[in-house]
Amino acid sequence: MAGTFVIAQGGGPTAVINQTVVGATLEIRKRHPGAKVLGSIHGVRGIRDGNYVDLSAIPEDRLRLIAGTPSAALGSTRDKPDAAYCEVILNGLKKAGADAFIYIGGNDTSGTQQILTDAAGGSIAFVHAPKTIDNDLEENDHTPGFISAAEFVAGAFLSVDLDFRALPGIYVGIVMGRHAGFLTAAAAAWQLDPDSGPHLVYVPERAFSAKRFIDEVREKLDRHKRCIVAVSEGVSTADGKALVESLVPPDKLERDQHGNVKLSGSDLPAALEQALAEGLPGKRARVDALGYMPRGYVGAISAVDAQEAFDAGAFAVAVAGEGGGSVALQYDGSKTVLKKVPLKAVAGKTRHMPDDFMQPDANQLSEAGMAYLKRLVPEKYKVGKPFV
Repeated sequence: MAGTFVIAQGGGPTAVINQTVVGATLEIRKRHPGAKVLGSIHGVRGIRDGNYVDLSAIPEDRLRLIAGTPSAALGSTRDKPDAAYCEVILNGLKKAGADAFIYIGGNDTSGTQQILTDAAGGSIAFVHAPKTIDNDLEENDHTPGFISAAEFVAGAFLSVDLDFRALPGIYVGIVMGRHAGFLTAAAAAWQLDPDSGPHLVYVPERAFSAKRFIDEVREKLDRHKRCIVAVSEGVSTADGKALVESLVPPDKLERDQHGNVKLSGSDLPAALEQALAEGLPGKRARVDALGYMPRGYVGAISAVDAQEAFDAGAFAVAVAGEGGGSVALQYDGSKTVLKKVPLKAVAGKTRHMPDDFMQPDANQLSEAGMAYLKRLVPEKYKVGKPFV
C-alpha cells in the first residue's frame, strides 16, 4: 500500500495517546516493510511547516518507552483548520509524498480529516484515530484516554470523601468536560456505599440552577454531615449560558483563540465558593478545579486503556489500506471491538451522555450510569469503611 505515512496528534494530550502513535508505527513496519513514517510536530502545523520526526528510524525499544509515557510526544495543536487551511495541509502532505495521513484526536480532528478527504478526491487515505478524555465521539462506546482519566477522577473523589468523613464540610470538585458529562460522572465509580460521595453530580446535559444547587447541598449536608459534589466545567444555566459566564464577572473571563470561554482558566472555583458562602453561611466549603491533571496523570494509566489505544493505532493502518475512515471502539455485549466507520458519522459531532445515566428526579447517577462506569472503571482499591 502506502510508501509514506504521516501521523499527527491533535487536541489535548492524554495518558495513552502515544500508544496510538506507536501502535500505528509498529503496524506499518509489520505490514509495509520499508515504508516511511513521518511524525508531524505539533499536529497539522508540522505538515504546514514541513516539520517532521522520522519515526521509521527510531528503534522499537525507544518507541515502546514513548508509548507508555503520558502527554503527546509529537506535540499537539488546538488549530481548527478551515477549507483554506486544509488546502495548505493538503499541499504539505503532497510535498511530503504522503500516501496516508493518520490524525489522532477528537471531534475537531475528525472534522479536519473529513474536509481533507473531500478536498483530496481519493489521492491520499485519511484516517481518524479516536482520542478524548471527554468520551464524546459518536459511534464509540468509549474512547482512548477516557478510562485512565476516569480512574483519576474516581480515585480523587473516593479520597476526598474519606477526608471529609473525618472533618465534615462541603467539597466541590470541578471536572473537565465542555459538552459531555461522562468524566464528571466517573466521580461516582468507586463509591463505597450509598452514604458515600459524590452526593451530587452536575453534568452539561442538564441545566444548572444556582438556587437548586444550594438547596441540594444543604439537604445532603443535613443528611450525611458532609456533601461531596462533582461539577462538570461545562454545565450551563437554563438559558444556555455557561455557568462560569453566569457567576464570573466579564472582565475575569478568559477566552481561547476561537472565542470560547476557557472553562478551566476562568475563576469558577472562587465564584462557586462565594455562592456557597452566601447561600450556606458559616459552613466549611472548599472548591477545587481538577484541571488538566486527570488527562495525563502518570500514576493513573489504565492497562486496558493503554492496550486499546495501541490497538486503535494498529487498526488505523488497516483502515488506511481500505481507503480511509474513522476508527471506533464499540461494545459487542461482552468485549470492546474495533470497527471502521465513515468519517461523516463522527466528524464535527458530539456524543452526549445518555439521559438514562442520571436519575430522572435527582442529580445522581442511575443504575444504568453506574453499570456503564463499573464496566469500564472497575474498583481498583480495597479500602475499609471508616467508623464515622
